[in-house]
Amino acid sequence: MNLNLLIDHTYLKAMGTSKEIDQLVVEAAQWKFKSVCLNPVWVKYAKEKLEGTGVLVCTVIGFPLGANTTETKVFETLDAVQNGADEIDMVVNVGRVKSGDDAYVKTEIERIVKAAHGRAVKVIIETCYLTKEEIARVSAVVGSTGAVFVKTSTGFGTAGATPEDVKIMKDASHKQVKAAGGVKTKEDLDKMIDAGATRIGTSNGVALMTSGEGTGY
Repeated sequence: MNLNLLIDHTYLKAMGTSKEIDQLVVEAAQWKFKSVCLNPVWVKYAKEKLEGTGVLVCTVIGFPLGANTTETKVFETLDAVQNGADEIDMVVNVGRVKSGDDAYVKTEIERIVKAAHGRAVKVIIETCYLTKEEIARVSAVVGSTGAVFVKTSTGFGTAGATPEDVKIMKDASHKQVKAAGGVKTKEDLDKMIDAGATRIGTSNGVALMTSGEGTGY
């Protein structure tokens, strides 16, 4: 697969202006990235700007903590879909994961999948806060739902993706894996792909396509 089609070109900073979003969209269209991943407030804007380019619009739900009520996450998802989102990256309730409440986690994911109306849902488990056993357990929960991906990180935690965690997630979930956070070089990307990732979330997409090294998320 072409490298560009592995990349969700990402801008999720709180201070993003229309200038930054315009740059993200232009770069995504130029390099034919798989998607742009941005905050919900920009979904409709990006969808209009990217019309006819083939680039998908991905947004985040319950971001970045995952501690919203399920009802709030469902509303966010419905709103994102109405505004044109093609993919949904939801943050799992990390506290419920660490409490061992797998039933809650599974039900919430399934409700988001239903609200997404056929759009691909990626479940962010925020690996930096979990033990290896918890990573495997929640990945298995994701594997039992209609979500398409399990995703490593928000980029706002204490650490991002590692190849070791990607492999655990892939083996436990039997789903696709999105590696996000800390993928700054072509070497980083290759390691994630070798471990089983089929999508990369990064703000370094252009640098990875050119110099092979970036500085951001």
